[in-house]
Amino acid sequence: MSAGPGEQSRVYKTTNGCAHWTEEIRNSEKDGFWDALAFQTRSFGVRRDQKTGVLIGDPVHGRFDTRAMTLGQGWFIDNASCGSRADESAFAASNSSVFVFGSHGYIIGTGGKGGPRILLSPLLAYGDRNKGCLEASVPVASGNDSSGVFSLAFRDREHGLAVGGDFKKPNDPSGTAAWTADGGRHWTAAATPPHGYRSAVAWYPEAKAWIAAGTNGSDVSHDGGKTWQPLDDGNWNALSMPYIVGPGGRIGKLRSDAIKH
Repeated sequence: MSAGPGEQSRVYKTTNGCAHWTEEIRNSEKDGFWDALAFQTRSFGVRRDQKTGVLIGDPVHGRFDTRAMTLGQGWFIDNASCGSRADESAFAASNSSVFVFGSHGYIIGTGGKGGPRILLSPLLAYGDRNKGCLEASVPVASGNDSSGVFSLAFRDREHGLAVGGDFKKPNDPSGTAAWTADGGRHWTAAATPPHGYRSAVAWYPEAKAWIAAGTNGSDVSHDGGKTWQPLDDGNWNALSMPYIVGPGGRIGKLRSDAIKH
């Protein structure tokens, strides 16, 4: 997925290991901006993995621009998309402002002056597409267009993390992480937060730990996101465990033996 205003937001597909790419869809809304594309291949208790994909974009006509697909069946607009507040958006910093729970739906983290919020899709919240999205408050930085939730991740159906802060204040640790133990319905601020703004968070099974990363470094948590300890002070943007990436083509690989509790 490419992110940008209007038609600069596009989705491409490869079937031969990235040797060739074909365009699948592009954003026809001139005021649209796609933020994240995510697939869930783990079932989280679902008997058969649906390999569901969800594409999230900034609000258009009062609702988050949401498209979904099951592999092999193409993309369709989700008519049960979540409504938005004025000046609310999602962030494209790490392609992780949406998390997909297979056929059970998805969860969105928002920000901007109208955020932050956590939004559970109708199917995830109620098991019924005909109901609205469920809104949950989340204790992360708020109040301006550069603050809010930047990344969401879950290690199972109940336990997850939201990270963010204010990307214009990269060294400010306040309001940078919150955890949930009930599938995203309630969130609690980290007692000892990461040491700055964080644009990405991921569960690292090999080390049984959470990793969060941002422009002033990375942190690790061994207690479900309640407390964090610094790992490094590098300039990072996104995670795909065990890899971490930053500007200028920078790539790192986390060593599980170096962060075991």
